[in-house]
Order: sequence, then C-alpha cells, then structure tokens
Amino acid sequence: MRSGTWLRTLVAIAAGMAAAGAAAQEWPKQRPVQFVVGFGPASSTDIIARLVATKVGEAIGQSVVAENRPGVGGSIGAQFVKRAAPDGYTFLVISVSYAVNPSLYANAGYDPLKDFVPVALAGSTPNIITVHPSVLAANLKELIALARRQPLAYASSGIGTTTHLSMERLKSALKLDITHVPYQPATAVTAALSGQTQISSTSMPPAVAQVKAGKLRAIAVTSAQRSPVMPDVPTMNEQGMKDFDDLTWFGFFAPAGTPPKIVNRMNAEVMKALMQPDVKEKLTSLGFDIRPNTAAEFAAFVRSEVPKWAQAVKDSGAKAD
Repeated sequence: MRSGTWLRTLVAIAAGMAAAGAAAQEWPKQRPVQFVVGFGPASSTDIIARLVATKVGEAIGQSVVAENRPGVGGSIGAQFVKRAAPDGYTFLVISVSYAVNPSLYANAGYDPLKDFVPVALAGSTPNIITVHPSVLAANLKELIALARRQPLAYASSGIGTTTHLSMERLKSALKLDITHVPYQPATAVTAALSGQTQISSTSMPPAVAQVKAGKLRAIAVTSAQRSPVMPDVPTMNEQGMKDFDDLTWFGFFAPAGTPPKIVNRMNAEVMKALMQPDVKEKLTSLGFDIRPNTAAEFAAFVRSEVPKWAQAVKDSGAKAD
C-alpha cells in the first residue's frame, strides 16, 4: 500500500472512530432512538420521518425507529413525547398542526412554546386545491362561480390543518358556502379522486402524482410564489385573492429539558439526512422545499408561527372538540 493511500485510510478510520465516539456520548444506551410521528402511515409527516430515521440511524450507529401515534391533529403524539424523558431517545415529528392545535382545541394537551425544544425544520410545502377532472372548473374564478351555483364539498387533511384553514379563509373572504369534510392527511386527496367530494385541499406531496397523471386538476397553490414542482399552477394571489402564503411545514421537536448538545447534534444529523441526494430528490419531487436551518433558527420560526395560526383560527371560527 502506498504511503499516501495508507495515510488516507488511517484518517478515514480515525474520523469514523471519532464520529462513533461522539454518537456514543449523545446516545450511550443501546436502545433505539424513537421518532414519534403525529400522523398515520403514508402521510407527509410519516414520509419525512422514515426517510430521515434511516439516514440518522446509519450516521449515529444506532437504531432509529419511526412510530406512528396519530390522532387529534397530531396532539396524541405530542402528548406522548411531552411526557418522555428529555434524554435524546424520543423526538416528535409533526406538521404545522403543532402550532395550530393549542388555539384550535379547548385543551390540546401541550404548550408549544414551553413543553418542547424545537430541533429542526424538515421542510415545507404549499397547499394545493384540486378537483376531479369532471368538475367544470379550470381555475379559481370558475370554481368560485360553480360554488355559487350548486352545492360543493371539499376534503381537507383534517380540522385545523392549514389545508382546512386556507379554504376557510377563501370561503370567508368570498362568502362561499362549501361544505368541509375532514379526512386523515394521507387520504384527503382520494376524496376528489373517488368523487366523495368535488374538491380536495391538501399539501403538495399526496397530490402531485395524481395531478401529473391527469387524475386530478390543480386549481391553485396557497403559497405566495408558484411551486417549482408544478410551475404551471397559479397561486391564489394571482387569481384575485390577497395575502395568501399558507404553508404546511414539518419539524422535529424534543421534550423540554433535552440538553442543547443533544438538540444541536440531532439538528445536524437531520440536516445531513435531508441534504443527501437521494432523500432531497425524493422530497423535492413530492413538492417539499428543503432548506438548511439551525435549532435556534427553527425555534424563532416556531415563535412566529404560533400567534400567526392562532389569529387564523380565530378569524376562521374553526373549532375542534
């Protein structure tokens, strides 16, 4: 073996040993690290959690498992993680519902600003309004006109989700009467596919493939800018609405009291996982916007999101029991 090759091998071995040693300091117990997913299998939250769990497990040399604990808009999972020991073995993976639920429910069972430590923003996606191809509306103006002529219903990803609140904002602004039918996040898009409702309001990931296959027609996205995944779909604002920039985001949280060293290490590992080409390509193709961020930056973002969605819930009159 040449001396240069030999030296590079030693350096690689030393780096690997150092990484393993660092992981051992943060996760010294030989038991799995748990990602508690606030929603069911095949939901956008679940997709992110499982992709990241595999990569993080490989990086820290320890099993990382994703466990679904759906219910009450993600609050069941949040309550479980809130009660967990702050030792770095239990993390919550949840959507923007984390910031919405405390205003939506009389008792969500957690305080979003006190009971958790934000770890990492894992991505965001615009919401998208779609209809079955048989619906006689090719754009938002035509859909509004149709809603004034006949009864319509829309499916959302659940009461209090941004997919629900965005449609309620539209209804309130235009004084429309469109019946809301809440679904689980992974199944909301199938409502319009199967004809159970004329309209679906969902995040991008479950809808992209159906729109591209011609099984659904995209009417509008709720972000301020068009989505690069579906650049031909206009925004709500382009079609006559104002101040729409409603996103569904996904994040990792740890129980309050988790040491900063563990929080920052998990942030670094989640970011590395999301930036790996296969993961980023998969998530980007589904409509996710993935951007690097620190735990401190995510914490500041969460502090701004909680009052924003509290106001949206108040304005919409949305309530859940």
